[in-house]
Amino acid sequence: MLSWVVTFLVIALIAGILGFGGIAGASVEIAKMIFFIAVILFLVSAVVGLLRGRTRV
Repeated sequence: MLSWVVTFLVIALIAGILGFGGIAGASVEIAKMIFFIAVILFLVSAVVGLLRGRTRV
């Protein structure tokens, strides 16, 4: 997911340099949305991992 964020940010940078403000703004918003979804999924995964604990081998 974070690779998608980087991709959309690169698209936004290139579009901004070339003067396509609408595309750049949309790409930044998509990148922000995907980034926050990735952070939320990471936190949920971390909490579930802590609650399950480590298994003894």
